[in-house]
Amino acid sequence: MSNGHSLDGHRLAAVWDDDLAEYDFGPGHPLAPVRVQLTIALARALGVFDHDSVRVVEPEPIGDDLLLTVHDADYLVAVQTGRPDLGFGLGTADVPVFPNMHVASRRVAGATVAAAKAVLDGDALHGVNVAGGLHHAMPGSASGFCVYNDPAIAIRWLLDRGVERVAYVDTDVHHGDGVQEIFYDDPRVLTISLHQSGRTLFPGTGFPEETGGPNAQGYAVNVALPPGTSDAGWLRALHAIVPPLVREFRPTVLVSQHGCDSHRLDPLAQLALSVDGQRAAAVAIHALAHEVCEGRWVATGGGGYALAEVVPRTWTHLLAEAAGHPIEPTTPIPQEWQDLVVARTGALPPLTMTDDEPATFSEFAAGHDPANPVDRAITATMRAVFPAHGIDLSDLG
Repeated sequence: MSNGHSLDGHRLAAVWDDDLAEYDFGPGHPLAPVRVQLTIALARALGVFDHDSVRVVEPEPIGDDLLLTVHDADYLVAVQTGRPDLGFGLGTADVPVFPNMHVASRRVAGATVAAAKAVLDGDALHGVNVAGGLHHAMPGSASGFCVYNDPAIAIRWLLDRGVERVAYVDTDVHHGDGVQEIFYDDPRVLTISLHQSGRTLFPGTGFPEETGGPNAQGYAVNVALPPGTSDAGWLRALHAIVPPLVREFRPTVLVSQHGCDSHRLDPLAQLALSVDGQRAAAVAIHALAHEVCEGRWVATGGGGYALAEVVPRTWTHLLAEAAGHPIEPTTPIPQEWQDLVVARTGALPPLTMTDDEPATFSEFAAGHDPANPVDRAITATMRAVFPAHGIDLSDLG
């Protein structure tokens, strides 16, 4: 297997095609395609794709056979026919049926597979599909704006091609329930989800006690954070849980989902991160990929409903980080992009790539407070899964 270091100069395969914006539930739906269109426009305006280390990849169509490695055949038929009366989670407010839903959804899945293929083949060190991250889709039903589960399909594709272990890190504000469900009893896949607690947010799952099936105890990891958690608490949880587990697991490939609905401006959730905190998470995950799996990193977008204010900046930072040319947070945003935001959304555009937050945190290992709700969430997750990986818990008391 290529380690990605003997490439023809490509550090990042950024997967994009304008047709990816056809995954569109219609006017008024929160998952508006303008958010990914504005992301690509901002990345272009800031020169992210101009570096020799970056290749923009157009995804090739994938067949239903690949979808069937994760999804049930009767569910595919329901999506193809576009009949909400068949059920399967279709025709709801969250997942209304739209024309060519099967083709558009398959295209998003194909884009994440293309990112994984670029990494596995050694054509690029990292692969990113900002249009992906549809992590709620279940094998036999749509859920939470998600029709086909592109991260799970890409992970299955990697496993079917001989990859021994895949670590999946989900930073969306909502629990990555679909990916967890699909690999719940598979010890080849470590799923880690940091999210707002299911006690206060959809999908109502993702508690520390959900640790994996009989053959994979400890391989499903959930950090359920309280509403109001900001950069300091969130990054404290990320660094306390993710690196120790991923280091012990030793994945061949690291896959991450970067939903940015954890931002304080997001209308659908109640965490309080900044763009700077979300950027810091991408930096940490990038560094971990180089530490544990020779840089093999596949990343997707995900949720995020502050369409102009947050999503384009956070995912442009993700793309720039993966390209090896990170953007300084204080960088001014080009006027052309600001004008595009006004024309497309009517919103006031952000002026720089920062929320002016330090995105700092204190290490959990330096001491924790049992009365602090974030520390309690971290401790609950550690107690639930660390012993299965041989990680010492003596410091917890």
